[in-house]
Amino acid sequence: MDKIYLLLILLLCITPETFSSGMPSTEVRAVWLTTNYGLDWPQNRISQDEQKRELIAILDNLKKNNFNTVMFQVRARGEVFYNSRIEPMSSMMVTDSPGRTKFDPLAFAVEECHKRGLECHAWIITYPLGGDKHVKSLGASSVTRKNPSITKKFKGEWFLDPGNPRTDDYLLSIVEEVVDNYDVDGIHFDYIRYPDNRGQFPDDGMYRLHGKGKTRADWRRDNITRFVKKAYDRVKELKPWVQVSSSPLGRYRTLGTQGHGWTAFETVYQDAAKWMKTGIHDAIYPMMYYKDQLFYPYVDDWLNHGNGRIVVPGLGAYQMIELGWSRQDILSQLEYTRMKNTTGQAFFRTENVLSNTKGILQALKTYYKYPAKLPSLTWLSDSVPEKPYDLRAEKLPDGIFQLKWEAKNKENRVTYNVYRSSSEEFSTDDAENILAVGLREPHVEFHIPDDDKAYYYYITVSDSYHNESEASVPAFFYHSETLK
Repeated sequence: MDKIYLLLILLLCITPETFSSGMPSTEVRAVWLTTNYGLDWPQNRISQDEQKRELIAILDNLKKNNFNTVMFQVRARGEVFYNSRIEPMSSMMVTDSPGRTKFDPLAFAVEECHKRGLECHAWIITYPLGGDKHVKSLGASSVTRKNPSITKKFKGEWFLDPGNPRTDDYLLSIVEEVVDNYDVDGIHFDYIRYPDNRGQFPDDGMYRLHGKGKTRADWRRDNITRFVKKAYDRVKELKPWVQVSSSPLGRYRTLGTQGHGWTAFETVYQDAAKWMKTGIHDAIYPMMYYKDQLFYPYVDDWLNHGNGRIVVPGLGAYQMIELGWSRQDILSQLEYTRMKNTTGQAFFRTENVLSNTKGILQALKTYYKYPAKLPSLTWLSDSVPEKPYDLRAEKLPDGIFQLKWEAKNKENRVTYNVYRSSSEEFSTDDAENILAVGLREPHVEFHIPDDDKAYYYYITVSDSYHNESEASVPAFFYHSETLK
């Protein structure tokens, strides 16, 4: 096996242009946007307006480079980035300005993502609460003060106790608050695990009370799975289209002689494969921040456990800085995910990509040359919306090209996709035909050259589960000043 994967790695070192012909039309292209410590955002605490401008610039850059999914960190360690009745707002945020309404970062992020055709998933740090200094800074608002019986201190850090069923209730209240009050596209759990197995997490009492003859390891895994099921069921009761996902450790289990010492199942008691198999997860974004033998076989293993749902390997762009990886290390991993037909890629962190670390953003322009649609959530719904109609194309007096159309279900939570082809014979599966995805309004405007070329334009509608309609009757248009 080692030789096979070594050969594969060598093959993947071929330049990106070699692989660019088979662009996927459907692919998750995600980033984790870290708000903890302001790592990605906000990087200043000057004013509310400045923080808004900063986030808009990030989202504009993601949109320009054909990303389609933002994991927006809404809960760090016991503090949040939205207006909550449960936990305090992070001190990173400038929430009040004279004469201005109170700033709600999540509400702003969702609105601005949706304006750009980006999905916004609420990223929640699940069990960690931070060290003594951080917890003390939260004062009486900290859960360690309000509800100390569900917290434990371990190796100088505070955690919610997964073994206490009342912890589930506390976390569910946060999940409900986010899903009820915000038009998020997903709930994404991070650190949904025990700290590690290098020391004894202080749960003896809960184990004696609730263990019921299970091994400690099985009991701990069942504790986390118990919460995952509750969260999944509650989200689907509230808004069934909201995806539930998590970012488990990059290696699910030990494979042969590889991966000992740091796996999801064996080390931190995450049975993420079970979550997929039993249908209490819509997607997994494993944190695959390793190379070579610690990456490629584990992609295969996650796919084996995917149950036909969304499997998006997380690629460690930050390792180009922390461990000196080359740009090609990341690109080879991206190529492998496409070759293996994973559902896409996610990058940690946003700043490491958008700052063009070692030229990574420039290289991604080859891979993400065209926009990509998001995969259908057919296990939640497989009904197909009706196609749009009455598509009109015209060039406005100011020279802007406009497409407008009608849709029978436009009052529902739908998005639109725009295609262009030089022929009436075209496919929505051909990425080269895609002009735009995720539009929220039944119209779009953009610049076109006066190059005397003629195109057929098409529109499709996608529902909240990303089920796509048939294409509309096309609108034919000449790109010329004199002939329309």
